[in-house]
Amino acid sequence: MFEVDWMGLLGREVLRERTAALVAEACAWTVGMSDQPHRVRRAGRLVATGLTVGERAAAGLPLSGEEDGRLDLGDARPGSFQDALNAVDRDGVVQADRFDAEVLEPFVRETCLMAADRGRRSRPRDWAELADDVGEDETDLVAVVAAAGWEAPLRIEAEHLVLAALGGMPLIEVEAEGLPLSLVRAAEAAARAAVRPPEPPSGTGQGQVQGQVQGDVQGEAQDDALAGARYLALTALGAARVTVPVAPEEARHLLAELLALGLEPEEVTAVLPDLPLAPGTSEAVAALLDARPPGG
Repeated sequence: MFEVDWMGLLGREVLRERTAALVAEACAWTVGMSDQPHRVRRAGRLVATGLTVGERAAAGLPLSGEEDGRLDLGDARPGSFQDALNAVDRDGVVQADRFDAEVLEPFVRETCLMAADRGRRSRPRDWAELADDVGEDETDLVAVVAAAGWEAPLRIEAEHLVLAALGGMPLIEVEAEGLPLSLVRAAEAAARAAVRPPEPPSGTGQGQVQGQVQGDVQGEAQDDALAGARYLALTALGAARVTVPVAPEEARHLLAELLALGLEPEEVTAVLPDLPLAPGTSEAVAALLDARPPGG
């Protein structure tokens, strides 16, 4: 139909306008991938190779195996972003499937809604006819987008845009590009968690509910108090120019950045579990804090 065609064209136009944002989200999604243990499926069993994904990528070894992955991603250069997409995670799920669900699908859905809002405002009569054709209320953008089916072809185009921009790049470089945005996303998640309303468990008595709510409120207040510290800690991590996860030998540099941004020693201790730290780094930071002179 003509109406669907013009909206399809508008959706592709909005997607291409947002290509830079899409690539940035893709880079942020990869952060931490190189530190994961590398696994492949052999004879139907998921086994660890003894190296991390990053170690294999740095050595130019393939990340994807012969028993998993997508055929359309199979010609990837070893150690590249495309090769990493064709690898499996610890649960045996192809990373490309996770990427679809966690990055492409929500990004394309948001793009379709932006295009729908633009189409409704710029071509109100055509939009009303289109909504009527798909049997939805023209004011309900979500319903019209779902009924019209624009997301599936746009998701394919979004994947092509990402692979064109990042497919051949080494995974390590893609992660480095994504670190700043990944810190922002982590801070946003911490802020959302701090204001999440408590949900009492089902099947509890009134006294139990009151006790649960009181404990949740106290915990929420503590989380809210730490939300700012978490945000500052993530900001410090980005400014420190350290490897991620932070190694124990970089603990002193990380601590200096945390204190320079105004975190108190007790706040540093509280937010360490929320930071991407290698084994032993948290203990190293704690030891440095204990060694500081009083008031120092």
